[in-house]
Amino acid sequence: MSIASLGYIGFEVSDIGTWQSYMENFLGLMRGAEGNGCEAYRMDDRAARIFLLHGERDDVAVLGLEVQTATALETVKANLEKKKIAYTQGDAALKIRRHVVDLICLQDPAGLDVEIYYGATELTNQPFNSPAGVSRFCTGDQGAGHVVLASPDMDRIRAFYVEALGFSLSDTIGMKLGPDFSITLEFYHCNQRHHTLALAGMPASRRLHHFMVEMATLDDVGFALDRIGACGVRQKTTLGKHTNDQMISFYAETPSGFDVEVGYAGIPVHDESWRVTHHEAASMWGHKPVST
Repeated sequence: MSIASLGYIGFEVSDIGTWQSYMENFLGLMRGAEGNGCEAYRMDDRAARIFLLHGERDDVAVLGLEVQTATALETVKANLEKKKIAYTQGDAALKIRRHVVDLICLQDPAGLDVEIYYGATELTNQPFNSPAGVSRFCTGDQGAGHVVLASPDMDRIRAFYVEALGFSLSDTIGMKLGPDFSITLEFYHCNQRHHTLALAGMPASRRLHHFMVEMATLDDVGFALDRIGACGVRQKTTLGKHTNDQMISFYAETPSGFDVEVGYAGIPVHDESWRVTHHEAASMWGHKPVST
């Protein structure tokens, strides 16, 4: 039993107008359906990959984790019941808002809403068309991208995502954040994307450190860099290459204060040959802070 992918992400945001411009003009996502206090954005033929929910938290609000079939969803339910993890059945209105056939709702140990679903709506009759000219986002079997979550209670969070939901460790990175303070980042996969989820054992004002969208070409990433000034976006790092997933990327601040990583060419994980490793630096080169 395992989650197949990160199907969608929901953010609770206070400045919906600025977010709309950010999503379309900077990141190049396509506007989808809207209503009932949320707006959907597309990265591919799916009806929704990112939801903007109206509110004051300015943080991640929900992770939508996809399984492949109704049978797989029943297997997830049975495992949750075995581990005495409570869940509720999603109602008809929520299924419509999320554009899925069926879903269940629960929370991780830190209180983040998690929705596990199957049967996402495909809009192949309305092909994806990026308003900023992005050629393609890398989604498919690898899902919407990745999220990096902060939590001071790593044991409980790890157990939830690994033992209850079936994520597997890819590797770790040790990061020294000060003379007497260091943390270990843990990276987890549920498909061939190097990591769909990363966990940082530290308290933080927001649960989400950043989310990542992967573009199909280096030119797509370069064009996004060029759009920063015109879109009034704050660049957080230079272009760089990570040590573990070897993603070539840069980071920018979102209108809510957490970051987005815009990347290209992350390496895949093949479980039959993959070896868990540890790294002592996050980047091979680049990813230097950009002063403003």
